[in-house]
Amino acid sequence: MTATAAMLPDISIAGGVTGEATEFTQLANNAELINLLEKSGVQVENQLTQISQLAEQIQNQLKIYDNMLQNTAQLPSHIWGQVEGDLKQLQNVVSQGEGIAFSMGNADDVLRQRFQSFADLRSNLPNGETFSSGYQSWSDTNRDTITGTLKAASLTADQFSSEESTMSSLRSISETSDGQMKALQVGHQIAAQQVAQMQKLRGLVSQQMTMMGTWYQSEQTDKDLAQARREKFFAPTGRGIPDGQKMEPRW
Repeated sequence: MTATAAMLPDISIAGGVTGEATEFTQLANNAELINLLEKSGVQVENQLTQISQLAEQIQNQLKIYDNMLQNTAQLPSHIWGQVEGDLKQLQNVVSQGEGIAFSMGNADDVLRQRFQSFADLRSNLPNGETFSSGYQSWSDTNRDTITGTLKAASLTADQFSSEESTMSSLRSISETSDGQMKALQVGHQIAAQQVAQMQKLRGLVSQQMTMMGTWYQSEQTDKDLAQARREKFFAPTGRGIPDGQKMEPRW
């Protein structure tokens, strides 16, 4: 583990919040859905704080490596191993940000499908966007920015699209000092971009949670949830009359 990676706890969003994206669509109980969304919103905000801190630390650490390389022909293998670890962490930061955007966009879609009163609310995003489309725009911009940075360095997005391909590319690059310099510069730029992008993503999540809170406290939400509870109470499941028993009031 690199010095940078050791500074923060492991943040495995793929198995956490993004894993709940499917749960959002499968929950039949609307009250449970809202409880899960509230819990996920708090979790996401905490994770984004950690991710932002990690991206900034990676940015600073790569700059240190870059300065070291200015004074030597090539970074020794043990130092380059730390560089690889930090760039691997950076690739994970990108993936985790994408996972959060997908999950929170999914949450917005589900609420709009379940509750007309929520669908009628305006998000205050530019051009009347929903949060779902806002997260998609964020994701598209993030990928395009990274692709542009890689292209400028004669690299492709495929080379940094997964942990395996990233490590393979880094091993090839590390064979020359010019290659090491290129990797450090690209990594530093992408880390700086992620610091800015995660701030924008945090802003989106904060706006979404504020809107959800406002809607949840509204009178119409109470009506919607009351109706959902009535429908669940009067559902036939588990309320049949056993064989041989007379049909009579059950209260």
